[in-house]
Amino acid sequence: MKNWTTASVAAALLAWSAASMAADAIRIGVSGPFTGGSAPMGVSMRDGAKLAIAEINAQGGVLGRKLEAVERDDEAKNERGVQVAQELINKEKVVATVGFINTGVALASQRFYQEAKIPVINNVATGTVITKQFADQPENYVFRTSANDLIQSSMIVDEAVKKNKFTKVAILADSTNYGQLGREDLERALEKNGIKPVVVEKFNIKDVDMTPQLLKAKSAGAQAVLTYGIGPELAQIANGMEKLNWKVPMIGSWTLSMANFIDNAGKNGEGTLMPQTFIQDPNTPKRKAFIDNYVKTYKPAGGRIPSPVSAAQGYDSIYLLAAAMKQAGSTEGPKVRAALENLNDKVDGVVTSYSKPFSKDDHEAIKPGIPVFGMVKEGRVIHAAQ
Repeated sequence: MKNWTTASVAAALLAWSAASMAADAIRIGVSGPFTGGSAPMGVSMRDGAKLAIAEINAQGGVLGRKLEAVERDDEAKNERGVQVAQELINKEKVVATVGFINTGVALASQRFYQEAKIPVINNVATGTVITKQFADQPENYVFRTSANDLIQSSMIVDEAVKKNKFTKVAILADSTNYGQLGREDLERALEKNGIKPVVVEKFNIKDVDMTPQLLKAKSAGAQAVLTYGIGPELAQIANGMEKLNWKVPMIGSWTLSMANFIDNAGKNGEGTLMPQTFIQDPNTPKRKAFIDNYVKTYKPAGGRIPSPVSAAQGYDSIYLLAAAMKQAGSTEGPKVRAALENLNDKVDGVVTSYSKPFSKDDHEAIKPGIPVFGMVKEGRVIHAAQ
């Protein structure tokens, strides 16, 4: 009886200790679309973030505590994103959240983090306004580790107008916040170069026939098609151009690197150009280690990360957040925000090496000059010759 009691007590103490350690974990929200057309971005981001969390935990965690990812699928829906934000803040008690893939979801949801004084790092969504949504408030809790649309639109226009000397371009953008805000940035960048697009057309998510829009662009003599949308619909543009036997360059935002564009467009996507913060190329030891670890852990089809940009930015966002918590010596939102705005130590990421990436007035970690051009070739994105 005595032995049974001793064993039971030991087991109870062990269980209590394990539960105590689990309860003491630093809970970080990981929010994005893990299903639907945006899933390649969301899943890649989530998996990149989890790789970083696993590495940090293997090194002892942060402030003597393990990091714990609290995952939620926002389904790329604004209303679902709002529910997720409230649940992560009020029920799950996260100290910060990384994610937001879709600009509309970010703009609808991140206000809850702002109100709760909890940092949120947008690591995929690119709408220019995202980090400026609360710029008029004394403290801004919204940060970003992706290349905003102001940077991308300027790169796209430079490629089309300055490098290739095109004077007639068409813009095709989806009807979401992402597509329309990006379209506005493209038009402003073109205007700075004295050019007005010959055609500006939009399409909806899940549209499968872009013939009417493409016929207008072709009839107007467009020398290139500039795009803002996500993978599946962008593939319909490439396939529609093939059906019309219309061969002009397709240059667009970073989402042209998504697996569901490359796979659905097939040979029709060859040569497509887009800005990229990260290309699945092991050209540095840090990037090689990240790519090898991702492929080994998640075993993506053909060894190709579904959205390399999303995975890399998800990974880096966790390391930046961890650095801020270490510097702050706390997980309290205001202290972590202040540390993010003035990071003392350089953070070696896979996108870049971050040296004071944020300031009080600038919450954009990715600056002009960091993104490069990628090109679709034989089912992958490679570095484009510049």
